[in-house]
Amino acid sequence: VQLQASGGGLVQAGGSLRLSCAASGRTFSTQFMGWFRQAPGKERELLASIKWSGGSTSYADSVKGRFTISGNNAKVYLQMNSLKPDDTAVYYCAANTGTWNYWGQGTQVTVSS
Repeated sequence: VQLQASGGGLVQAGGSLRLSCAASGRTFSTQFMGWFRQAPGKERELLASIKWSGGSTSYADSVKGRFTISGNNAKVYLQMNSLKPDDTAVYYCAANTGTWNYWGQGTQVTVSS
């Protein structure tokens, strides 16, 4: 599975961004798609995931109510609203075929105060 993420950038606090991730290759083996982030000096954090079969979603408490994951046709999106400076990080999309074993290249999101 190959993943290509896009949509990061610089935004002011309170603003919005939409991240996109296109999956290709052996996508039929994918069970979940997800978005992670990693800020400098911090561990990579799972923010949101979507089950490919059925579309059920789950969110980390840190983004619940502000971020929305969606997806179809081998694409997954992360709509990010009410962004805060603490959301500044590199964001990664990932595919789970039993474990989180496929990763996109990462896209930088910077939220200014």
